[in-house]
Amino acid sequence: MFYDSDVLIWVFRGNAKAARLIDQDIDRSLSVVSFMELLQGAADKREMRLIKDFIKECAIAVLPLTENIGHRASIYMEEFGLSSGLRVADALIAATAAENHLRLCTGDNRHFRPIRDLDISMFRP
Repeated sequence: MFYDSDVLIWVFRGNAKAARLIDQDIDRSLSVVSFMELLQGAADKREMRLIKDFIKECAIAVLPLTENIGHRASIYMEEFGLSSGLRVADALIAATAAENHLRLCTGDNRHFRPIRDLDISMFRP
């Protein structure tokens, strides 16, 4: 499963359902953009270390951006930026999932919904 940052935020907040979801998954991944969003939300260096340790201990692969991902994300922005409120980070996350043929697990599919080549799994905390 390819996780949006909001699912991991639920884990960090102590949500047992989110923790079970990740624990039961074998192939875990997220975009480097989601990883940076998690780091951006850290209050201090200790929280940053906890985030990095969690990603490592859970063997969550952090997928890099590529030229194809950037190209696909820019197309998503042109097609859906105005109509759905798609933002740059979400376009990059969606493009990473689509380019890698991964199912995106998110708690908020509002911006992702119009992207037809995206396989979405909704998470409800």
